[in-house]
This record gives sequence, C-alpha cells and structure tokens, in this order.
Amino acid sequence: MAERNPGCDLDLAWVENSYINLPSVQRRAATLTSSRTVKKQWQAAWLLRAITCTDLTTLGGDDTDGNVVRLCGKAAQPLRHDISASLGDWTKELTVAAVCVYPSRVPAAVAAARKADNKYGVAAVATGFPSGQYPLSTRLEEIKFAVASGATEIDVVINRTLALLNKWEELYAEVQAMREACGDAHMKVILGVGELGSLTTVYRASLVSMMAGADFIKTSTGKEGVNATLPIGLVMCRAIRNYHERTGFRVGFKPAGGIRTAKDSLAWLVLIKEELGNEWLNRDLFRLGASSLLTDIERQLFHHVTGRYAAAHELPMP
Repeated sequence: MAERNPGCDLDLAWVENSYINLPSVQRRAATLTSSRTVKKQWQAAWLLRAITCTDLTTLGGDDTDGNVVRLCGKAAQPLRHDISASLGDWTKELTVAAVCVYPSRVPAAVAAARKADNKYGVAAVATGFPSGQYPLSTRLEEIKFAVASGATEIDVVINRTLALLNKWEELYAEVQAMREACGDAHMKVILGVGELGSLTTVYRASLVSMMAGADFIKTSTGKEGVNATLPIGLVMCRAIRNYHERTGFRVGFKPAGGIRTAKDSLAWLVLIKEELGNEWLNRDLFRLGASSLLTDIERQLFHHVTGRYAAAHELPMP
C-alpha cells in the first residue's frame, strides 16, 4: 500500500475560503467523456485495470455468510478461465482490490480471503452506515469490532449534519477519532455527497476529512438519491490534488454508487489519469465501489475475445 496520509492541523481559513464554480465544473466534466475514447486492445487493458481497482460489494439486508463466500470466490477469480487464457496467462492472477461487507460478515470474508492467500483486502462499512446518525461512541465501537474481526480497510461515513452546519472543528475531531479507532486498517471516509447540498460543501468536507487523516475519500454510501457523478468526482479529485500540493501526502479516491457499466469505469479512469496522474491509477490510491460492474466488464472482455456478447447465464455472479 502507498504511504498513509497522517493528516495535518485543521486549516479553517483554507476550508472556509474555498468555493466551487458549478458551470466550470460541469464544462470540465463534460470533456472527460465527449473527447476521450479508448478502443480495442487498449480498452481491454483499461478494463483489466478497472477490475484490479474494484471493491466488490454486497450490502444487502439479506446477506449471509454463504453469499459473502461466493462473492469472495468471484473476487479471487474475477474472469472465466477461458477468457483469462485468451487474454494472457498473467490475467489468471488478477483479483479485485477488496471485498466490502457489513461488519457482521467480516469473519466469513476474512476466512475466504485467507484461502485465496489474501490477494485482496477485506473492507467493512462502519460508523452507523449509511446515515451516520448514531452517537460517536457507538460508531467507534463498530470500527473496533470490524478491525478485531480482521477487516483491513474500514469505510466510515461522516455525520452529514456537521458538514451542512459548517461545524468543521467537530467533523475534524470525529474523523480523527475514527482514524485512531481504525489502527492499522486503512480508512476510507464516505462523504454522502448526495446529502451535502452543494459542491462547495463537498470540497470543504473533502479537505477536512483529509486533514483529519483519511486514507481515501469516497463519494457515497450508494443509498443516497445522488451518488457518484463525474462533476462531484472532479471536485473531490481537485481537493485531493490541492491537498497533495500543500502537504505532500497522497490521498486515495473512491467513487461508489451507480457505477454499473464498463463504460462508466472507463470514464472514472480517464478522470483519475487527467486530474491526478498515473500515480493514482492503482488499487493503492483508486477504488471503484460496485456490485454489478464486474459482470459488465467481464461481458465486454468476452466480446473482445470472442467477437460476440455473452448471455447473462454465461457470466454468473454469486
């Protein structure tokens, strides 16, 4: 993994004097998909990179240890063997970045990951996911439970009320406490962008989270009305870039929610390459939070290899 972001002192002047120009953001985001295309073998290579940066996720109320173990099987071997053989034997070693589950499902996911030689991580959502509307003490205990159960990454969710009310000192203190509770586990801070009201608030919450020690900032829980969009992603990537320029520390980025197609994943990879550079195009600093994305990527790679699209039953997901 990349060197962790240790955080820094809260710079309220930087936070409160930051504003986002919405029309400019929209114009820039539009160019990412209108003027960039990746075709043929280059598209296949980018899609393989997308697989390695995917957090394969199941966050259903009906999750069981059984479906988590099946999902972990897909995480360890994301492509059918014949597709891998056609693309090159090296792709047989390909895995997703991590499996993301609820804390109570972490032990099953950890056991499955160990059988796969821990080639991918185990992430747990915590801190009153998805709302964050729980006492801080309860949220911290949830983090500690997930870490004690073996999670190597924790996706925490902020209390959006603090951001909406511009209570940046309180938000900073809460995220710092979460970072301490995570210990050696990497912390991804979910902003819940669809509930933050404006891109300016998204940018400010991104800065505060990074100052408090976030290893990643993440767009959404996937449960909001608005989740990962390119304009929002652009704003968060600019915050990451600006933070790196000021402090020298790299923070990762994870869009999540509504990312379902191979085309979607390519757009996000283009955003990262153009706004943050090649240094961020790896699982240490970029993740795609998704549940159904992998199926469409595999479908596109099947077409690249065979010249036809697979039926749904030919590319089963657990």
